[in-house]
Amino acid sequence: MTGLPDAAKMYEIVEATWPPFATTRCGPFIVRDGRGGGKRVSAATVEGVANAEDVVAAEVAMATLGQGPLFQIREGDDAFDALLESLGYEIIDPVTMYAADARDIATERPPRTAAIPAWDPLKIMEEMWASGGIGPERIDVMHRAAGPKTGFVSRWRDQPAGTSFLAMHDGVGMVHALEILPHQRRQGVARWLMQRAAFWVLENGGHTVAVICTTANTGANRLYSSLGMTVVGKYHYRHKITA
Repeated sequence: MTGLPDAAKMYEIVEATWPPFATTRCGPFIVRDGRGGGKRVSAATVEGVANAEDVVAAEVAMATLGQGPLFQIREGDDAFDALLESLGYEIIDPVTMYAADARDIATERPPRTAAIPAWDPLKIMEEMWASGGIGPERIDVMHRAAGPKTGFVSRWRDQPAGTSFLAMHDGVGMVHALEILPHQRRQGVARWLMQRAAFWVLENGGHTVAVICTTANTGANRLYSSLGMTVVGKYHYRHKITA
């Protein structure tokens, strides 16, 4: 372990552990076919310099896939960000990326039923994800992840409590789709799921735990900060509302 991943590495890890159905090149853009799996797998990204005509071509490519115009803006994309703003694109869902040495998170094993590894996903996991808006299309994304992976299911006070998904790339275990049922929140369930994820990463030859969340999600950001995780990068999206 030589250090935490930087922003560029984190973009790679996110893509590997939460992959789109397919990608195509359109001028300076990578266009993603998300198949309904959400912004992360549907947003186009720029590589190099783009102009307004390039953006129009990417919009057509996304429309062909049945997707609206959506771009992910990464660190270093300032000029492209300004171009999109001039073209009427609005910022949506700024995201913060966190990482930590798994050994710093795996300090105490959670109660056994608070975080049980399970993959393929159990029906109760799918039901809990569905309650938080994580439907079959996003579960398809989980199935596409190629690296070592698992889900976790939490049962607390003799009732279902929460669930999460983890996939690993280059020794980094990325936690996705962490969902806690409303009546089980503020009881430490999310912390236990993250701690168990850290143990799983170490047990499977990894070294780092990572997670991303919208910057507006104050509860999640507070949790990851309290675990000692470090902010290693950010990104946001720009979209254009079409008639």
